[in-house]
Amino acid sequence: MSFQRQRGVTLIELCVSIVVIAIAAGAVLGVLTRSAGRSADAMIMSQAVSVAEAYLEEITLKPFADPDGTDGETLRTDFDDVDDYNGLVDVGARDQFSNAPAALSRYTVTVTVTPSSALTNVPSVDAERVDVRVTYAPNVTVALSGYRTRY
Repeated sequence: MSFQRQRGVTLIELCVSIVVIAIAAGAVLGVLTRSAGRSADAMIMSQAVSVAEAYLEEITLKPFADPDGTDGETLRTDFDDVDDYNGLVDVGARDQFSNAPAALSRYTVTVTVTPSSALTNVPSVDAERVDVRVTYAPNVTVALSGYRTRY
């Protein structure tokens, strides 16, 4: 009898290789799915930071003390000093003229203004801390703080 050498794979080897390839492909697709789901997070975070910076700059450029002597204006377009912004909540970011760009409608901005004693050699009555918090549900929150002094 002569033995002939056979080539190829057995059915068991073929099944094992298919299972190994399926597991590897599933792992790769899982990673790609997670990264695709988070691909916009960088843009959302960047926009949230820009919104927070714009609000903080707008507020800190206002005078420390009320220039017209009337405190507590209710409309943002009438805000004329830093204190007026305390408690401001904008659902949908707005510009300084209270216009709401449609692209920023899912951002919520919260402003808190408090007297601050954190600055060296500046009495708390002469310094205010401005906290701006921008949120984009469900998982993006940006908080920026700045100080405005009387002098």
